[in-house]
Amino acid sequence: MPDRESHRAPTGPDEVTIGRVVIIGAGRVGRAFAAALTEAGVEVGGPLARGARADGAAIVLLAVPDAEIAVVAASVAPGALVGHFSGATTLEPLAAHDGFSIHPLMTITGPDTSLSDAPAAVAGASPRSLAIARTLARTVRMRPFDVADADRAAYHAAASIASNFVLTLEDFAEELARSAGVPRDALGPLVRASIDNWQRHGAASALTGPIVRGDEATVARQRAAVAERVPERLALFDALAQATRDLAASRAETGLRS
Repeated sequence: MPDRESHRAPTGPDEVTIGRVVIIGAGRVGRAFAAALTEAGVEVGGPLARGARADGAAIVLLAVPDAEIAVVAASVAPGALVGHFSGATTLEPLAAHDGFSIHPLMTITGPDTSLSDAPAAVAGASPRSLAIARTLARTVRMRPFDVADADRAAYHAAASIASNFVLTLEDFAEELARSAGVPRDALGPLVRASIDNWQRHGAASALTGPIVRGDEATVARQRAAVAERVPERLALFDALAQATRDLAASRAETGLRS
């Protein structure tokens, strides 16, 4: 039977004891963390409705929209460590408390989402709150890494590019492929292999295709096809082609073969 009074994270040199945790906000992230912490043996209250004071809690986690963090934090009773789950928001809205943040770098679809082995960006206003953020992440089997407030916008932009913008590019590819009678699922293996190679080796090493080979005649034919079939995407194609030329040039500078 797990100890419901306190819990110690399983690993980490800065592990600290977790007391009673109260979660405010019953969205997907709040419910997923409530389930994961409870499964790990942590005493969890909630998720509670916004506006709750969370009296008696050692730690309060705010699983609310970014725009509501400051207002909800203001209603929390003094004395507790207070954290939020936002990737883009700094610790400033939590200034009245010893604040921290944990941002799961993953998609959470519901309370049964497994957090195990997912990366998590953490920050803390003090050594104590930072240690709590790391400990909470490790307790639900996530892999914490530190992101300072000054780097928060850049970090979140990187996450958006990696997650959202790549889908915009795949929509472009799908639209052009459809004009040639090629189904979306035919592109799937190529996309998966490219992402896998990027993760293993980095973008420069994973780069293939006509641009890295210096085959500008083929690129010109591709550009003509885009101009004819999806002309509204031509500016995007040109920007991507130039960015890819720049990447290929960096690859050449490091002596990588095509």
